Amino acid sequence: MDDRPARKRILVTGGAGFIGSHLCERLIKDGHDILCLDNFFTGRRDNIIHLLDNPRFELIRHDIIEPILLEVDQIYNLACPASPVHYQYNPAKTIKTNVMGTLNMLGLAKRVNARILQASTSEVYGDPKIHPQREGYWGNVNPIGPRACYDEGKRCAETLMFSYHKQNGVDIRVVRIFNTYGPRMLENDGRVVSNFIVQALRGNEITVYGEGSQTRSFCYIDDLVEGLVRMMGQDECIGPLNLGNPGEFTILELAQKVRDMTGSKAKVVFKPLPPDDPVQRQPDISLAMERLSWHPTVELQEGLKKTIEYFKKSI
Repeated sequence: MDDRPARKRILVTGGAGFIGSHLCERLIKDGHDILCLDNFFTGRRDNIIHLLDNPRFELIRHDIIEPILLEVDQIYNLACPASPVHYQYNPAKTIKTNVMGTLNMLGLAKRVNARILQASTSEVYGDPKIHPQREGYWGNVNPIGPRACYDEGKRCAETLMFSYHKQNGVDIRVVRIFNTYGPRMLENDGRVVSNFIVQALRGNEITVYGEGSQTRSFCYIDDLVEGLVRMMGQDECIGPLNLGNPGEFTILELAQKVRDMTGSKAKVVFKPLPPDDPVQRQPDISLAMERLSWHPTVELQEGLKKTIEYFKKSI
């Protein structure tokens, strides 16, 4: 059992990002001291500005591809651009973040005997041939495609985590995060939820790729953060473990829902499907339900309402 004191010193890499900032907030609320590390490529100061005056919050501007020496009890390794428009901007840097960055964080965890949680992704399954996706599925990934810098980078990060665990006894946790949405998403990140909401609110055409028949599963940020905290806090399961909402919707259904909820008259237009775009994406969360007693509680309608409210104020 983990016998360290309840109040922990926790490092969150990518802590000024969409998921990271919500996680920092939650961990401070739970009574911990937080080191938020970010290079501000996709993270934003605005996401954590309300935490800067908190004596239990510390911001470090740093890129994890460079080593750093810190004393911490736990590490949440979230640092990496997660949307295609950002991770494809500099593919080699994306790979470096996933490989060298993860190596640096594992080296730190080994040195200070910290538990480390790796934020992996449903993208490790590629364009899956089985549905829904279980953790035992090895995936169907194009290693030289336009998404490979992220897909293969995250797959390699998982390999590194398990190698350090087996070879050096590092205390690891690996979660595979499926589509997550909510306040603080970047308006220009190219992700489908933020795209549709911003287009609808501005009265622009709502862009659907392909026929819109491809499916995604959307997990609200609060549900995901709860899953991350539960995974870090238990001693039985190291992963990999899926975290996502198994509710499955077609992209066209999402576009129509966003248009209805925003009261927009925007026209839905169809464009060619990008290469290697997954046709179906839905998590099997049996393992998370069994090991963490976790399942999403926020319905898409409720989560979209909160996300639309955020974008109304921010764009």
